[in-house]
Amino acid sequence: MQMIDQAAASDLQPLLYGSSGRIRWGLMFLVVFVGLCAAAAHFGGSLAGFVETPAAGPADSPVGLPPVDRVSLTEIHWMQQKTSDDIAELNRQIDAQRQDLRGILDQITVLTSRIDSLQHPASAPSVPSVTSSPAQAASSPAKKRIERSKPQGPVSVGGAPVIAGQKTGEP
Repeated sequence: MQMIDQAAASDLQPLLYGSSGRIRWGLMFLVVFVGLCAAAAHFGGSLAGFVETPAAGPADSPVGLPPVDRVSLTEIHWMQQKTSDDIAELNRQIDAQRQDLRGILDQITVLTSRIDSLQHPASAPSVPSVTSSPAQAASSPAKKRIERSKPQGPVSVGGAPVIAGQKTGEP
């Protein structure tokens, strides 16, 4: 049995001595890795705060400023907010006026087309066919009976009356 104990002891000794060095290196690696992760988490959080701070603007962080400057910054911030609200209201009013103008323009185009249709009755309904009625038949001969009045006095070749000028013999 001694022999078995010696063989077992001889096999365990190199494993125990060799593995203790590996364990030390493994533990050291683990400690360094955890330390790096902790540092990254700490600096990563502060880095995110550093990146977000300029986006917030200097007016939002009046720390370290005199009270007069803080009041001025808050007044400026309030005026900017009021101005942006006024601009938004003006844009809404401009849009409403544009809608009104579009409605007026539509009405003008409708009225223009109606005026054009009244001035040019080409699209007017067709004239009813001529039917001889007693009233129309009686009015036609009456128009033919009326003769044109003939001018009294001298007439020119073209048929127009001649206007007599002053006689040269009388003073």
